[in-house]
Amino acid sequence: MKRTKRFFCAVVMTVAAVLGASCHAEQPDVPPLDGRGGRNLALDQFRPRSMLKVESHPLQRAKFPVVDVHTHFRYRLHHSTEQLDEFVRAMDSHNIALCVSLDGQLGEDFAEHTAYLEENYADRFLIFANIDWRGDGQLDDPGSWACQRGEFARTTIQQLEAAQKKGAAGVKFFKQFGLGHKNADGSLLQIDDLRWDPIWAACGRLGLPVIIHTADPAAFFDPIDNNNERWEELHRRPNWSFHGDDFPSRESLLAARNRVIKRHPETTFIGAHVANNPEDLATVAEWLEAYPNLVVEISSRIGELGRQPYTARSFFLKYADRILFGTDGPWPVERLSLYWRFLETYDEYFPYSEKPFPPQGFWQIYGIGLPDEVLRKVYQENAVRFIPGVREKLAGWMAREDATSDE
Repeated sequence: MKRTKRFFCAVVMTVAAVLGASCHAEQPDVPPLDGRGGRNLALDQFRPRSMLKVESHPLQRAKFPVVDVHTHFRYRLHHSTEQLDEFVRAMDSHNIALCVSLDGQLGEDFAEHTAYLEENYADRFLIFANIDWRGDGQLDDPGSWACQRGEFARTTIQQLEAAQKKGAAGVKFFKQFGLGHKNADGSLLQIDDLRWDPIWAACGRLGLPVIIHTADPAAFFDPIDNNNERWEELHRRPNWSFHGDDFPSRESLLAARNRVIKRHPETTFIGAHVANNPEDLATVAEWLEAYPNLVVEISSRIGELGRQPYTARSFFLKYADRILFGTDGPWPVERLSLYWRFLETYDEYFPYSEKPFPPQGFWQIYGIGLPDEVLRKVYQENAVRFIPGVREKLAGWMAREDATSDE
């Protein structure tokens, strides 16, 4: 019995040794992820340097004066006067005449933001107001929010009327409207809820264009898996993902927005970020054909537009009267320069961001070389047509620039 037991143990040990050697042979130690010698490399360490030798035309200034219709001076500069002074100098050097801040809010907050921007630079900024959905309600209790009260639409309209008298040039709706703000029962506020119809109509009556950010990039609604083209970005920021049953589909959000646009033909709607569908310009074109009161702006989407230069250029040429310029800034001057390069040159395969690692997609972009008449429309003329106050401030800025150049 003892001999049998010793024999069995010897067999087990022999098999284990063989398997161990086999496993070691098939699965060698994993080398450090430094990429040398063709070894594995972690994606967040990948810094490819293009070997292409092509013409390059970096631009430090827009060809014509620019109106940037999509900026966030409250949220990005936090009312720092030093940073504001610095960015106005960047505006001067890059030929940006005016910026539209979309962070005005309402009431005292609107007055505070106006004072910040206009104390020293009254001729360089316009401001959009924002809807106050929560009011005096508790953040974690949607049922207590102002938007749940019967008088909400009437009160909001009064606030917008007051803001317009103080200089508001439009209204901005952020993406939480449809994706974050909730009803008392925990369901998400619906973009096309009939409760908001008086607000949309009032914006039209007051001549206040509405810039609305609906949904987000298409990849943000897909699973974060090996097929997702924005996997790296979503891996870094998983809270940017809207995939799953907790969120409405991207298609349903865009459809709800479009129903609002259709119901309110007297109100001008500005589709933020190319109506948040730059991955599918053919569909955006269908929307522009269907809704004469819809225009779009391009902020933070040259990364999408620039990887489809033929399609994007055709889109710009056909809808030159319906496209506004925006950046989503204020950004560093290095990023501003990339906007001019994208719109004005035929440069090939260059970054869409100043950051060394592509922040929004693992690709580079191409310029679309727009003709001067289209550039003028995108840079300023369309903003003059669609945003109140731009014409007067732009004319004043140009007159001062001409006077300065004559000295």
